Amino acid sequence: MPEIGIGMLGGGYMGKAHSAAMAAVGTIFETNLKPRLEMIGEANMELAEKYRQAFGYNRCTDDWRALVDDPAIGAIIIATPQRFHREIAEYAFAAGKHVLCEKPMGASLEDSEAMVAAAEKSGLINQVAYCYSRSPATQYARKLMQEGAIGDITWFRGEHTEDFFADVNEPWAWRCQGLANGCLGDLAVHLFNGALALMGPVDEVMTELQTVHPKRPGGEVTNDDQVHMMCRFGNGAIGHMHSSRVATGRKMGYCYEIHGTKGAIKFDQEDQNSIYLYRMDDPEAERGYRRILTGPAHPDYKPFCLGPGHGTGYHDMIVIESKDFLEAIDSGTPKWPTFRDGLDVARIVHAAVASHEAKSWQKV
Repeated sequence: MPEIGIGMLGGGYMGKAHSAAMAAVGTIFETNLKPRLEMIGEANMELAEKYRQAFGYNRCTDDWRALVDDPAIGAIIIATPQRFHREIAEYAFAAGKHVLCEKPMGASLEDSEAMVAAAEKSGLINQVAYCYSRSPATQYARKLMQEGAIGDITWFRGEHTEDFFADVNEPWAWRCQGLANGCLGDLAVHLFNGALALMGPVDEVMTELQTVHPKRPGGEVTNDDQVHMMCRFGNGAIGHMHSSRVATGRKMGYCYEIHGTKGAIKFDQEDQNSIYLYRMDDPEAERGYRRILTGPAHPDYKPFCLGPGHGTGYHDMIVIESKDFLEAIDSGTPKWPTFRDGLDVARIVHAAVASHEAKSWQKV
């Protein structure tokens, strides 16, 4: 079977996740195009060699341009801090390499627009790594809505809440500075991607950002801890989105509740193998949310397990997006979300900041 050399830039949290996914995806999904862990790049050779040995790459480097230029590499995965995404992506497309980029796509709207221009000029496969919208449950929710199972959509509530910064004594870190590293740029973008997948375009937003803990041991916090937003969608529905990194007790609160004229859907990532469906046409005495456990009948579940209710996990969603990336390269047909879809998220972020500053509704 044909192989493609994978070049990984960044060996940290997401570099490890993508490496593990690429090592597994060819077996789990039996993809026609088989990934080969060819080279990993890091800031220095000590780190690069550490990750090469740990993850199973053939080679390593501390020069990202050398990695991109290497003829044995056909696809690049960008898992570096956001401020490097644009330069690496533009260089990779010019070098003829397909690109999977971690979210958020660019550190600014300008970066994201430039990355889309470079991607589309190249004609190469481009994809943004929004993994949560790929869970079998959320894919099924999207399918139900597209089929009209809950009728015309009237309202959306979404959240992405975690508590890793809830303790005021948590030391200052890199997440405490720069818009792209704040709650809006780091967590809320997952929520925006999910809202776009389920609801379609966002037309207008009214947003407030808040820094709950402006000082931490070691420095001042110059970006946001939480954001809340009212929104109007292109389909006529209204809704609310909230994101926080100081939501005490919340570990992975990627949730949504969607109301329609014929029913409703609820989901919580902390219970990622369940989706809750309400149908108006059920008998009055039985009308209520039913819990649906994911299984082989749901999108992208069966390759992992033949048993309903056995469940998938966090890394499995990254395996699914790796499968999508490889299939897109193999077929020459891009898969959602492309860089242009990532730009839609960046436009919501840009409008949210403008709304917060102007204290008014802003067009997306």
